[in-house]
Amino acid sequence: MRPEFYCQLLNGQFEDPVLVVNPPNEKRVLLFDAGDISRLPHTWIWRISDVFVTHTHIDHFIGFDSILRVILRRDMPLNVYGPPNITACVAGKLRGYSWNLIKEYPASINVFAFNGKTVTHTLFRAGNSFKKELMSRYDSDGTLLNTGVYKVKAVRLAHNMPCLAYALEEDLHINIDRDHLLKKGLGVGPWLNDFKKHLRAGDKNIEMSIDGKAYTVDELSDIAIIKKGQKVSYATDIALTRANITKLIRLVKDSDTFYCEAYFLDSDRERALKRSHLTAKVCGTIARRAGVRNLSLMHISPRYIESAELVVDEAMGAFKGITETLQTDFPKL
Repeated sequence: MRPEFYCQLLNGQFEDPVLVVNPPNEKRVLLFDAGDISRLPHTWIWRISDVFVTHTHIDHFIGFDSILRVILRRDMPLNVYGPPNITACVAGKLRGYSWNLIKEYPASINVFAFNGKTVTHTLFRAGNSFKKELMSRYDSDGTLLNTGVYKVKAVRLAHNMPCLAYALEEDLHINIDRDHLLKKGLGVGPWLNDFKKHLRAGDKNIEMSIDGKAYTVDELSDIAIIKKGQKVSYATDIALTRANITKLIRLVKDSDTFYCEAYFLDSDRERALKRSHLTAKVCGTIARRAGVRNLSLMHISPRYIESAELVVDEAMGAFKGITETLQTDFPKL
């Protein structure tokens, strides 16, 4: 299956975890965490539409200022999602600057704070000097973004503070059979995006005009190769508790790729418990029990810079079922 999402961990395994996602045929860029983004080209920052923040420790949120600096004159809003304190943190960042000369700027920032049950939507506009404007509050099952093509769902976990993990999932993966396309005398064009949208919505009787001819979606259905959509999950800075692990396995189940922290070796489990991080072995075990296809490690403690292979071997050993550990006596936070 051709990947529907272009995904790249921006920094190394020992640096700030930042996952960059570019959905094809879209000009938008999705960002999971906003730590150090200095390696991200200006043109990509300009296209960031949605930022999914796990929590607001500095290594996950310091890049917000860099994004803000670039998008001030942009018409497209910036959407920021995060745990309950995300609104206060964005407001605090914005209060750190003077905005007396930006009344004509188009920039706007939508902040969506998820507490595990409800979402609070707050708006900050350049035209209003980025003052806080409460827009709405609504119940949510964790689905924070739904474009009709893909959605992002979050679950609230704990890291001695609220922390979110995310799953990005494509509803259906639709490729076009070019041989069938040519047999119908049709060419590639923007109409194919509309065709895919109608297929996803089940609008088989909708008529489309292509090169002056009318076709129903059903008449064109044989040019489509429909497969199960791709799923990418992202989780980091998670306390070693039974509740966290249970919820995380449920969220990332059957992911094509799971990006997960492997902060400590299992021999440093006591330190992991104190610092509210996963061990490499637990990371691998979660991935295996969730049935993910690929495990990508990130956010490894700098203490292992000279022995990174030990962390990788431990996580992948658990992932492949060579070793496993999920103790039942995790302390509750």
